[in-house]
Amino acid sequence: MPTQGPGVSATGKIAFDSDRDGNFEVYVVNADGSGLSNLTGSPALDLGPAWSPDGSRIAFTSDRDGNIEIYVMSADGSGITRLTDAPAVDARPTWSPDGSRITFTSERDGNPEIYVMNADGTGITRLTDDPAIDAQPAWSPDSSRIAFQSDRDGNLEIYVMNADGTAPTRLTDDPALDAQPAWSPDGTRIAFVSARVGNDEIYVMNADGSGLTNLTKNPAGDRGPAWSPDGTAIALQSDRDGNLDIYVMNADGTDLTRLTDDPALDAFPTWSSARQG
Repeated sequence: MPTQGPGVSATGKIAFDSDRDGNFEVYVVNADGSGLSNLTGSPALDLGPAWSPDGSRIAFTSDRDGNIEIYVMSADGSGITRLTDAPAVDARPTWSPDGSRITFTSERDGNPEIYVMNADGTGITRLTDDPAIDAQPAWSPDSSRIAFQSDRDGNLEIYVMNADGTAPTRLTDDPALDAQPAWSPDGTRIAFVSARVGNDEIYVMNADGSGLTNLTKNPAGDRGPAWSPDGTAIALQSDRDGNLDIYVMNADGTDLTRLTDDPALDAFPTWSSARQG
């Protein structure tokens, strides 16, 4: 079993997607690398898990009914229910901090936009309306704002908008890719992926876009940052050891430790925001 680095004291559970059983499924593992379990067990494509704030449910993306839609299940994999039903791609769900709403990316109006719906799938509303690609929504901990990635100004950057879709503001400005924002639990920082040094790295910045710092500093590809519930650690995916696996590190980039070790692809970790041991 993989072990934590000396300075990482992460607890809780991490969900991720993997094709280790022949097709992409949603898995869960303890934050120390133990207790790996396949939650979905379907011949369909299941990926992009997102924990509900209380840790009782996981939203995810699946094509099990013939089209890529948003589903929700209990944290043990039971009770799978489809939330969306459109002849387009609905993907990358994220829960509002109070658990009442889910944002997601959809192409149902012709190009990728960010939408929000109630947690039961009702009340779907489009938040962005731009001919560019708007994707990867991430709620601020106080539910007032949503960070996202967009190429509306010519290349992929990190933006933030009010939770009703108003006042979109660009936080990053670099000719390289900036993507996959993730708010820290205290709302003061945003982790994200950038290729500004020539390869994908995990960066962190203040919530206003200032104070940008490269956390990973490795020639491999590091993506998919996800904060621990207490903000002391970040999970990520990396191919630094030859194939894509899940890692954790302290929030300052120290003591990076591999959690999974499989020749398949392990990707897009998400940390349960419920404070579990």
